[in-house]
Amino acid sequence: KDALKMDEKQRLQNILATGKDVVEHKVKQIQGQTKKEEIPEPDRFEELVNEIQERREFLAEMEALGQGKKYQRIVLTEISQKMREMEIIDKKRSEEMKEIMTKDFPGGNKSDPHD
Repeated sequence: KDALKMDEKQRLQNILATGKDVVEHKVKQIQGQTKKEEIPEPDRFEELVNEIQERREFLAEMEALGQGKKYQRIVLTEISQKMREMEIIDKKRSEEMKEIMTKDFPGGNKSDPHD
């Protein structure tokens, strides 16, 4: 268990240092290939929620080790960027839902001159 925690910390430090998580992407690709899901691509919004939680946990661990100040600005910036991406996804979904709803209901969209 301790080895797993150390691997996770190292992985998160690599993410902070490089901005990339090579291991995570490989694992997700493998999972995507073995699991037959109804949704063709993983839900990016859910991924972002999980990534934000990972960063918060990492920061808490670093603070517990007395390294919080070293990583705080970087982690908070990453969290902020992910939250912004979530807002964009949420806005896009809302617009798509609105479009679907107005298209499906008669009288919602009267652009066809033959009606």
